[in-house]
Formats: sequence, structure tokens, C-alpha cells
Amino acid sequence: MPFNVKKRGKLTYYSMGDRPVLSALVTEDLPDGDLKIYFAGLTGGYSAKGVLERDELVSMEPEQEIPLVFRSWEKWLQDAGICNSLRDVDFIEVHAFGCAPKSPNPMVDPVGYAAEQDRLKKAYAAAYSSFFADELPDNGVPARFTVHLLDVPDTAASYEFYSTALLQRSMTDSS
Repeated sequence: MPFNVKKRGKLTYYSMGDRPVLSALVTEDLPDGDLKIYFAGLTGGYSAKGVLERDELVSMEPEQEIPLVFRSWEKWLQDAGICNSLRDVDFIEVHAFGCAPKSPNPMVDPVGYAAEQDRLKKAYAAAYSSFFADELPDNGVPARFTVHLLDVPDTAASYEFYSTALLQRSMTDSS
């Protein structure tokens, strides 16, 4: 589905649907011609079977989830005609909220639950670090990287995150 584009002063909104609640991307024109890019939050989970069935717990696997989010953001940049690759932008901030483990039940297995929390914290950190090192080796890393583990009502959600980046036109051929 193509983006609806609304330009308002130095801001451009890229949204979908007839009555959007939020924009997938918002860009801010900077005085030097660069673009500050605000990426909407993505919430989701990964199911090893690929299909979430009723009563099936979602497996939280950051090494698979994190690249999917960045690839979604890259596709949005391409669909909006802003640039062709995440390599063209520099992330300033990434805010990530990894959800609390879906299992084991903390009331039944508090030790197992604590171990799963620890695994997830380490897995999220490794997944982010690996993505930047492997996929964006020539780019800098964000100045702020917030990672929290928390619970949300959505039983399938395993993360939510959003970010801010800069497209420095002097450094790309995509202007």
C-alpha cells in the first residue's frame, strides 16, 4: 500500500489508510537540506511456526526480531522515496521496549522466569550490537539506546521500538 504524503511546513508525514492514527515516518527538513527522520514504533513478535495459533506462546527471539524491524524501516524509506538503504541514514536514538517473557510463569517458576529475563536482556543487546556491526559497519551507533523489559497486554507482542535518524545529503547520492 503506498503512503499518503502530507507536507506541512518543514514536516512531511508518511501514513497509510484513510484515517491514520499515526505516521510510519515523519521527516523534518533541516536548514542545510538534510532530513531528520522519525520512525514510528513497531510492535510485534516472532512465532517459530510462522503462524500464531490460539493458545500458542510466542517465542521471543531478538536475533530474528531486530533485523525485521530495521528491514521494515528500510522498506519505508524506499517506499517513501527518501533513500535506498539504512546505510544512507545515521541513527541518533533508538528506544526499544522488550516485553517481559511470556513463559515460564513467574508465579510457578520464578527462577526460570528470572533466567529468561536475563537471556532476553543479553539477546536484545547482542542483536542490536550485531545489527549495527554487521549491517551498518560504516555508520555510527546511536547516542541513546534505551532498552527496557516490561509487560504489555498484547499476549503476542515481544517488543516495541521507535527511532530518530538523520539523512545527511552531503554523504549520500540519494538526495
